[in-house]
Amino acid sequence: MERKAMFFICAMLALLSTVAPAKTLVVYYSYTNNCHDIMTTLTSQITADVLRIQPVDKTLKYEANGYALGTQLLNAINAAPNNAASYPAIDPVSITLSDYQTIIIITPLWWSQMAAIMQTYLFNYGSQMAGKNIGLIVSSAHSNINKVVTDCKRLVPNGNYFNKNLWINNSNRSERSSLIQSWLTDINYQHTSSISNVRVSAPSSIYDLNGHILTQEPLKGIFIKDGKKIIK
Repeated sequence: MERKAMFFICAMLALLSTVAPAKTLVVYYSYTNNCHDIMTTLTSQITADVLRIQPVDKTLKYEANGYALGTQLLNAINAAPNNAASYPAIDPVSITLSDYQTIIIITPLWWSQMAAIMQTYLFNYGSQMAGKNIGLIVSSAHSNINKVVTDCKRLVPNGNYFNKNLWINNSNRSERSSLIQSWLTDINYQHTSSISNVRVSAPSSIYDLNGHILTQEPLKGIFIKDGKKIIK
């Protein structure tokens, strides 16, 4: 029995050491800091790495003269959406998207469209998000986010989108914590290791790391219960 238990423990530990965790990346662009606040609230509720997208020229005032520059950038993209030259330049990023299974995008809305700066990032890297879980959170004053969703799906056409997007605007911004919590529940977000998808036939017993059966669950330490590694 002890030899069988030891074999089971060794097999489980080998599996745990080789299966990569299903990590989450939060990508955001923030001009007025509203999206930065959303990112801060979100990452207080989930475990995730964060990537902030920044334009190369940080002195530009997109809202000046009736949002003339922001409109100009969006018009350039709309005129030639498949041309890299249509998109404003952003700072280089060093994040490797292959390390992540879930990507949550937080972006402002500019004149009913996705902010041009975020569009640049997704144009450059959207193809690397194919097959990944994609969540979208949009911040606006009051405009509907339908066009932003369309922009996102154009730039990341092969993502596995969650069944609901989150819209945070001036009327509900103060409630963002509860809104984010409800959204995470609605999309059934779970930050778990992909080991959770593995099924192992094993007796319902508790073992220490030496393969010995324990009579009860320890109050602290590392042990194996029902085929899962538990750390207290």
